Amino acid sequence: MSQTQPRQFDSAVRQPTRSHPEDSHSVTGLLHQLGREVPLLFTKELALAKSEITSSIHATKAGIASVASGGAVLLAGFIILLQAAVYGLSLVVQPWLAALIVGAVVVVVGLAMVQAGKKKLEPSAFTPDRTLHALQKDHEAIRRNA
Repeated sequence: MSQTQPRQFDSAVRQPTRSHPEDSHSVTGLLHQLGREVPLLFTKELALAKSEITSSIHATKAGIASVASGGAVLLAGFIILLQAAVYGLSLVVQPWLAALIVGAVVVVVGLAMVQAGKKKLEPSAFTPDRTLHALQKDHEAIRRNA
């Protein structure tokens, strides 16, 4: 009469593991089983990571599309507000002068924003100062101990 082994499951993949009766009784058998199951585990983990990254990319694309659409609507609203400012100012000064004043103010604000953005894009802004400082300290410590 043969003895039946209880069915074992791999917790990472929820599939029955293939265990041989002689494998469960020796260290060598356990190591062989480990050698068979570790690559499968890594393969499943990589597939899970790929799936999660793909899902994140799709969510990011949807977010970018939403922000772009919102930005377009916001721009339309801003243009209408600027036009209202021109109309309101034209009650005090000539319409052409009102448009010139509002346009000049918007240009000055825009130029200031562009200049601030350009400063953030300078190569010095991308230098990993803290990392370089830490590496320099490590180098000095190694030189002192050598």
